[in-house]
Amino acid sequence: MKIKLVASDLDGTIIDRNNNISEKNFDAIKKLHEKNIPFTICTGKSYAVSKKICEKFNADFGIFGNGTQIIDFHTGKELYKKVLSKEDLMFICTFSKRHNYHIHLYTENDIITEKLEYMDLRNYNLKEQNSNDSLNFIIVTDIFKYIKDNDLNVFSFVISSTNNDLLNFKNLLSINPNIMCTYINKRGKYKDSIINKNYEYLNISPTNINKNEALTFLRNYLNIEKENTMAIGDNINDFEMIRHSGIGIAVCDAYDDLKSAAKYVTKNSVTDGAFAEAIQKYI
Repeated sequence: MKIKLVASDLDGTIIDRNNNISEKNFDAIKKLHEKNIPFTICTGKSYAVSKKICEKFNADFGIFGNGTQIIDFHTGKELYKKVLSKEDLMFICTFSKRHNYHIHLYTENDIITEKLEYMDLRNYNLKEQNSNDSLNFIIVTDIFKYIKDNDLNVFSFVISSTNNDLLNFKNLLSINPNIMCTYINKRGKYKDSIINKNYEYLNISPTNINKNEALTFLRNYLNIEKENTMAIGDNINDFEMIRHSGIGIAVCDAYDDLKSAAKYVTKNSVTDGAFAEAIQKYI
């Protein structure tokens, strides 16, 4: 099976929990370029959050917001975009406020929140480390009013909690057919080491949006069959693209559910070059 497209998650797959990148991974990406195999970043982060690291990796394409946006880095062209409607944003915000959850929003260039506390705080810290000037943090006093008063292109809406109750809340939100929720556990061995905190969160995007759907769009754009695609990840939001790619790979410290869907689980950790191991094995 000849691989013609490689897609990889960022955090926990190429970048470790301490925001370090193995030199082996840079060598592996260089190998892809030498073989003219397009390399695609496939992340839950927005383009603004990820832009500098995509440039550092010399990626060919970027899938952002868990599939809400696709960028061709060769031309700078936006190939695809889908955002949450104002009505859906107000629906999610209303229910979240009733339960006193922490919420923040991602637009293409902004993170909007009332207080930096969870993933928004994580991204703020990463911005400081990476000197990412293209990402703005907007702190508002009332996020519901801000949504109501502004026309926002929101790719994803994130709800965070430490109370172990978001799976039930996810079921409550399921009455809205226009949105899709992905539950992520950041506790125990999955603890967020950037902010040193255990929590859980829901990532909410427009319905039928995920990394696999975006990767399918990109494959069709490039006229590449899924059998000729390799996808690598570590988190639950990588599940569909791992399961449906020709070769789906989970890093050894990935979520257990993801490992069960993968064709191969790396022996090396992300710190020791799990991504490079996968490229060495199949390319």
